Amino acid sequence: KLILLPTFSDNRGSLTVIEKILPFDMKRVYFIYNSEGNKRGFHKHKVTKQALVASIGSCKVNVKNSQGIKQYNLDSPNKCLILEPEDYHWMDNFKKNTVLLVIASEYFDKNDYLENGI
Repeated sequence: KLILLPTFSDNRGSLTVIEKILPFDMKRVYFIYNSEGNKRGFHKHKVTKQALVASIGSCKVNVKNSQGIKQYNLDSPNKCLILEPEDYHWMDNFKKNTVLLVIASEYFDKNDYLENGI
């Protein structure tokens, strides 16, 4: 599901906050960048929930689950896409200089990844 992050703007600029809004505790944070022209992801998880934010630039996130396939356009740092473990997902259409922030509910575990879709 897509949520809007609290953002405070004035003549000095904007400040977007990620606190007390995610449906999980943060255990891992990483960035995806230098991905223009590439596709990433193509997996789902057994346990891990994730929050994705295009902090700079934009990309498309495709989500396939029991409800079908839906595409999300992450094009603003106040848009946050929450991925459930069962959401098979992949990202594409990265614009130049895009930085995708990913916040995960679990530490990295290669055994948590399922790469064969639904």
